[in-house]
Amino acid sequence: MGNPIDMSPDLSKTAYDHLWMHFTRMSSYENAPVPTIVRGEGSYVFDDKGKKYLDGLAGLFVVQAGHGRQELAEVAAKQAAELAFFPVWSYAHPKAVELAERLAHYAPGDLNKVFFSTGGGEAVETAWKLAKQYHKLTGNHTKYKVISRAVAYHGTPQGALSITGLPGLKAPFEPLVPGARKVPNTNIYRAPAFLDEGTGVSPEAFGRWCADQIEQQILFEGPETVAAVFLEPVQNAGGCFPPPPGYFQRVREICDEYNVLLVSDEVICAFGRLGTIFACDKFGYVPDIITCAKGMTSGYSPIGATIVSDRIAEPFYRDDNVFLHGYTFGGHPVSSAVALANLDLFEREGLLRHVLANESAFLSTLQKLHDLPIVGDVRGNGYFYGIELVKDKATKESFNEEESERILYGFVSKKLFENGLYCRADDRGDPVIQLSPPLISDQSTFDEIEQILRGVLTEAWTKI
Repeated sequence: MGNPIDMSPDLSKTAYDHLWMHFTRMSSYENAPVPTIVRGEGSYVFDDKGKKYLDGLAGLFVVQAGHGRQELAEVAAKQAAELAFFPVWSYAHPKAVELAERLAHYAPGDLNKVFFSTGGGEAVETAWKLAKQYHKLTGNHTKYKVISRAVAYHGTPQGALSITGLPGLKAPFEPLVPGARKVPNTNIYRAPAFLDEGTGVSPEAFGRWCADQIEQQILFEGPETVAAVFLEPVQNAGGCFPPPPGYFQRVREICDEYNVLLVSDEVICAFGRLGTIFACDKFGYVPDIITCAKGMTSGYSPIGATIVSDRIAEPFYRDDNVFLHGYTFGGHPVSSAVALANLDLFEREGLLRHVLANESAFLSTLQKLHDLPIVGDVRGNGYFYGIELVKDKATKESFNEEESERILYGFVSKKLFENGLYCRADDRGDPVIQLSPPLISDQSTFDEIEQILRGVLTEAWTKI
């Protein structure tokens, strides 16, 4: 047993000594303070020195309703006093039942069965396991492979990491779960040159080509081996790739033709991020499974869910069949209660209408940055955008590894935070800045984001 706890007043030093931060190069804080956020209010957070930052990433694509929502905190406390915990392993409790019904009501088509987890990676893991067992129960014992897109991020558990299309994230943990295959993503800014007939590739033609690559991969692997296709409505990693027109409709046709399940990974895109509860509704397709998490509670308590169509769930509801999978804290009473209150808040305050009414203004404000030589592309949907940085606008030449380290991480990321904007600078794929503010944000927020970006990116260009 260690010595009695003596809490240090220096949170930064204690953080370095004991808090192993996620996806963090810990050595960078050996002789530098750890940024420590202590409070949030609306679209802003405050550090332990009292400095104010615009939360341009909604925490991590999470805090849809904004920080400091007292009513959500009160719901959590009330539920904890009534029933703090009980598992949904062969038992139910009211809040999990109510939330499952609510999600089924929002979901398209016949997606009526809700399997709870505690986060997005677990929801994706659940979907792959469910797809494999479904095919076994329906006599297709060789269907186990999954197809996802290059550069896409789907989570960190071993299965979800296999579906992830980022080699650098996977290499330290290989070998991973076998059977995950990759196809091109929908980044039209970097569409293959052979698709360009001299006048630029049309979005429709590019979408058809991208979707057809999924069919080609299914045929190459053998349709009798492919269980599911995992796609984000707007792909996060690489910098917010929206689907071209007709893309998901063609993917749906392909999946139906080859008896492959279509999984819409909406861990980021659901719950208003694009202006609808589920993003598949915005793009007009009905998947077999939806995975979701993050914004369901606006981050006030952790939860995830895998929402499944009646057709896919049917074999599990027969005879002595059991989905051999579960999580201790899945459907947690407190998280379920907070999610219900959060969804009530969405409806009461019209947050979805607010996003749909303001998304064009957000995009046009960010597009002002096109006058900077370092800005190559601005793309996204709803309240979810990526800004790709380049060395040469005419040729779309990107940063090399040294430049990415020096400019993107060594300067841009730090300078944005110093200037009061919390967002993400990322080079998984090409160098981008990602923006995903709380859904309560308005034109004043967009203007503040644009002004901070303009100042930092103008200075960054001088360092190339």
